[in-house]
Amino acid sequence: MAQSFAPLSRHAYASESDRLDDEAQISRHAHEAYRLLRLAFVVTPILAGLDKFLHLLTDWDKYVAPVVGRLLPVSVHTFMNVVGIIEIAAGLSVLFRPRVGAYVVAGWLVVIMIDLMVAGGYLDVVLRDLGLCLGALALARLSLEQES
Repeated sequence: MAQSFAPLSRHAYASESDRLDDEAQISRHAHEAYRLLRLAFVVTPILAGLDKFLHLLTDWDKYVAPVVGRLLPVSVHTFMNVVGIIEIAAGLSVLFRPRVGAYVVAGWLVVIMIDLMVAGGYLDVVLRDLGLCLGALALARLSLEQES
């Protein structure tokens, strides 16, 4: 029984070889996207986490919603140091276990977005973090092929 292959592009393939070449090219592009996303989600959380201690990029404490700050058993600054450790760990999880780490980063971004929406005035950052969250989810999906 001959196996039928659905074309990956809008045209019919002249031969099985042409179809395989097209699939190989798509696979290479997917691998390149995977590597770029993995690099981004290793480096970015680690740098953001380190900066929670250095405050070179911004004063991170201002992003904690006041209601959250009042509920904390520690100072907002101490809390943000803990956040920095979590972000470094999230970046390292993408480095060593990208399939799991990408979901960790995506979940962490959802928590950040919720905090920023409660804080108010940071909807532009929420929108950016939504894009990052979707990128992390794309990395998780791509890792299924790359890590198998």
